Amino acid sequence: MAADHTHTGRVHRLTQGPDWDLAPDYGPVLPAAAALAVATATIPSAVPSAAPSAVPAAGPSAAPPAGHLAGPDWQQPLDVLGTVLVPPQARPAPAALPPEPFALLPQLPQAALPALPALPAMPAPQAPHSAPPQAPAARRGRRTLGLPAGLGLGRGERERERERLTAAIRTPLHRSFRIAVIGLKGGVGKTSTTLALGSVLAEIRADKVVAVDANPDTGTLSKRVHRETGATVHDMLAAEATITGYMDVRRFTSLTPSGLEVLANDSDPAIANSFSGEHYRRLVDLLARQYPIILADCGTGLLHSSMRAVLDLADQLVITATTSIDGASSADATLEWLYTNGYGSLAQRSVTLISSVRSSGRTIRVEELVAHFENRCRGVVVLPFDEHLALGGEFDPAKLRPKTRRAYLDLTALVAEGMHFAPPAAGPHAAAALH
Repeated sequence: MAADHTHTGRVHRLTQGPDWDLAPDYGPVLPAAAALAVATATIPSAVPSAAPSAVPAAGPSAAPPAGHLAGPDWQQPLDVLGTVLVPPQARPAPAALPPEPFALLPQLPQAALPALPALPAMPAPQAPHSAPPQAPAARRGRRTLGLPAGLGLGRGERERERERLTAAIRTPLHRSFRIAVIGLKGGVGKTSTTLALGSVLAEIRADKVVAVDANPDTGTLSKRVHRETGATVHDMLAAEATITGYMDVRRFTSLTPSGLEVLANDSDPAIANSFSGEHYRRLVDLLARQYPIILADCGTGLLHSSMRAVLDLADQLVITATTSIDGASSADATLEWLYTNGYGSLAQRSVTLISSVRSSGRTIRVEELVAHFENRCRGVVVLPFDEHLALGGEFDPAKLRPKTRRAYLDLTALVAEGMHFAPPAAGPHAAAALH
């Protein structure tokens, strides 16, 4: 009789299981017209929207983009979420839009690269100002990861795809890489995403990876894992002067079976809320000396000082959304806030994770959400509904469906591609080499 792989003992891996198929079709849901009417009225009013007057005009001679009308007509809502999509030439571009990740691979030392299966030849990046400004680069979402929608893969193709994703996840790092999982709304999977993303990175890269509860409103990160210590971020900061090596840091973290370490925040809301931007900067300065990858599980308050520090130090954002009206609208409002508050470059290279929900309320077709967010960030991954995640208890990778594990693997590979164009680190320890 074949062995039962439902349980694997104490050590659970997100990547085990032979099922590498796509998530299933989500079936009929709310028509786009009805979704548009509801979504337009539910985007949080507290978040400033992109006012047409705040966006530089494209100029009288600029041709309107495909699908848009000339003049003020483009200011009307254009898609399922009712978002005012500013034409590419009217939206201020980031200072330096990064090239496609794989375009950089031929320029790196071959000894430092993992074996990559049959990479397509890519043209060298053009020199700055050698051509007129272009629209954002093609998105590297689920479809560009070699998974055509609705089609399964043979065993050989699955193996090659797994090798390609693993090679992307093992992208070499030359300094600590910082990832923030954010969203304006609670209950959209930020903590689950942080744990799953960190677990895959720790398992496949074999690096030290730490996830920090950066939620000033008492986050749930430490409640989703088995804690080995009652220490918190405040305890580590209090002992800052005595920390000289990894083992000094390790006594403040809890190790999960995948190898991911978790650093908790305080369970007292008053103490947790005192976690400021300066505290986060000091904490990252301590952790970056020992951990190649740092993840931040963030709260919903974009205006909190700790959140501003998270954004200032982040190399990559993961924005969580759901197929519900409010879950999708809040993710869209998060991106709009980033674009209009000086984080346009960070928003443009962010990744959106869309989680399917089972709700008695109205939802939006996943295909429409993918099309919407692909025009606003670098890539999109769809996470199928999973009962284990919906329960919200202790995170156990062995209880995830195979298609859920595959979606998290896709997400991790997409995030890891961003390691190619991470800007140089800032701060007094920027030049410190990772050991």
